[in-house]
Amino acid sequence: MADRLTQLQDAVNSLADQFCNAIGVLQQCGPPASFSNIQTAVNKDQPANPTEEYAQLFAALIARTAKDIDVLIDSLPSEESTAALQAASLYKLEEENHEAATCLEDVVYRGDMLLEKIQSALADIAQSQLKTRSGTHSQSLPDS
Repeated sequence: MADRLTQLQDAVNSLADQFCNAIGVLQQCGPPASFSNIQTAVNKDQPANPTEEYAQLFAALIARTAKDIDVLIDSLPSEESTAALQAASLYKLEEENHEAATCLEDVVYRGDMLLEKIQSALADIAQSQLKTRSGTHSQSLPDS
């Protein structure tokens, strides 16, 4: 994943490519212009060019790329973001991280205690079942 500046540069390059392609397609598909002082014979039966479709396509591409550029610019750090503000923000994040770690340690401890209780209960159940089975077998055996 590229950093934000590289993404911004790529988006600006993409926008430039889209502008160049749009101009090229419009030049290629655009109807010829008539000049008042030059008489030219233009074939009126020429098929309609899909200029409108191209215009809408390139307008949508250019608008979306411009919107992406705005989002990337907004995600860059502001000029007001000084080293002191960044350090304070990092300190606050570290405090939140320590609080979350303490909470997690508490939850893990309680989970371990619960696991021990469950294992103890399962061991008691297993012992009771073994005693019940051994008691049943000893009663069914005849005394000699």
